[in-house]
Amino acid sequence: MILTVTPNPSLDRTYEVPSLERGEVLRATGDRMDPGGKGVNVSRAVAAAGHRTLAVMPLGGPAGAVLSDLLREEGIEVAGVPVAGPTRSNISVAEPDGTLTKINAPGPELTATEAESLLETVGARSADADWIACCGSLPRGLGPEWYAELVARAHRAGARIALDTSGPSLIAALRERPDVVKPNAEELSEAVGRPLLTVGDAVKAAEELRQLGARTVLASLGADGQLLVDDSGVRYGTAHVAAVRSNVGAGDASLAGFLAAGGSGSAALAAAVAHGAAAVGLPGSAMPVPADLAPSAVTVTSAVPLDRELAEPAS
Repeated sequence: MILTVTPNPSLDRTYEVPSLERGEVLRATGDRMDPGGKGVNVSRAVAAAGHRTLAVMPLGGPAGAVLSDLLREEGIEVAGVPVAGPTRSNISVAEPDGTLTKINAPGPELTATEAESLLETVGARSADADWIACCGSLPRGLGPEWYAELVARAHRAGARIALDTSGPSLIAALRERPDVVKPNAEELSEAVGRPLLTVGDAVKAAEELRQLGARTVLASLGADGQLLVDDSGVRYGTAHVAAVRSNVGAGDASLAGFLAAGGSGSAALAAAVAHGAAAVGLPGSAMPVPADLAPSAVTVTSAVPLDRELAEPAS
C-alpha cells in the first residue's frame, strides 16, 4: 500500500480554450474538475494502476467534502483531518499548444493542533504502508521544518519516505535522509543555487542533494527525460511524446509509477518515465491508466548524455 500525504490539497478546475486572451470573454471547449494536490495526484495514479492507496490530508468546508467524495469515487481510501479553514480551489486554463496558465489559491492556515493531528494521522495509518509519499507545498501555519519532522517520525516507525517538495522545506528535510526526493529541474536548480544548463549540470545537482542527505534522487527534466541517481550510479530515462495536452500532475504520475514499481532501479525509472509521458497526453490533471502507458517507447540507459543542453534551462 502507498500512503500519500498532501498538506495543502485542492479542487482543480481546468478549462480548455482556443487561446488565452487577457481581458476578453473566453468560451471553453472543454472543462473538468479533479481532486488536486501533488500527493492526491500520486494516490490517483496509484489507484488507476490498480494498487491500494490511502490519502491523508487536511479537509475543510464544502470543497473539502467534494474533494473527499471525488477521491472515494476513484477507489481511494481517504483519511481526512478536519480543519477550520476551507480547502482551496484552483483554476487552470489550457491552450491547444500545451501552454497552461494556473491560478492557485493559498489554502487554509493550519493551527499547531491541526498540524500535529496531521502528523499523528500519518503515524496511525502507516503501519502497512510500503511507501509514504509526502508531496507538495506547505499551507500557512506549517513551517519548513514540518516535512523534516514527518520524515523523522516515519523513519522511527520503520517506513520508507518519498518527498516531493521544494525550497526551504526540501532543504530542511534532507538532514533526515528521505529515501527518495523527486525535484523537477527548476526545483533542483533552486536547491543548489545555480542555473542548470545541461543534463550533466542536473546530475551534479542531484549528487549534491545526496551529499546533503537524500538517499535517492529522481529528477524530472521535462522534455529531456528523467534522472535516477542513487548508490548504484546514474541512470537516464526518456520516452517519445507525440503531443502535450497538459503537464499538470505529470511529475506526480511519474512518482506514482516509480513507487508502484518498487521505488528503486531501472525498472522503476522506466515505470516513472512511462507514467509521466502518458500523463502529459491527457486533459487537465487526469492520471493515466495501464492502457495509456507505452512501455516500449521508454529508453533507460546508464550512458547519460552529460553535454546535452536542457530544452528549458532551469535557473
